[in-house]
Amino acid sequence: MNLRAEARGASLDTVKLAAAIFLLVAGIFAFYYFSSVSTLLRVVGLLVIGAGAAAVAFQTERGRQLWQFVADARMEVRKVVWPSRQETLQTTLVVVVMVLIVGIVLWLFDMVLMSILRFLTGQGG
Repeated sequence: MNLRAEARGASLDTVKLAAAIFLLVAGIFAFYYFSSVSTLLRVVGLLVIGAGAAAVAFQTERGRQLWQFVADARMEVRKVVWPSRQETLQTTLVVVVMVLIVGIVLWLFDMVLMSILRFLTGQGG
């Protein structure tokens, strides 16, 4: 009997996911079908339909697992020790300087290779 209940729950989850997908597709279709209506109203309608589809999808087992994953990820983000403003500025400055140095080196390397190529092909003056 337990297997039968699990199979019924899984099929109900499939129906819920299909309904959520149908809602999204219908919302996108309506967005383009009613192109004569104000864009603001169409966007609000699409957002409402998308929220409804998400609400239906989150009622499934996979939806609950996804919501739990998001909650766990938020908890982990709170544990991160973020760099101070000074550390961020110093790191950014180092990256910008290194990008400039590498860019200049590649530009010089390109000029040398182009000069060699012009000499070898006889196009140099």
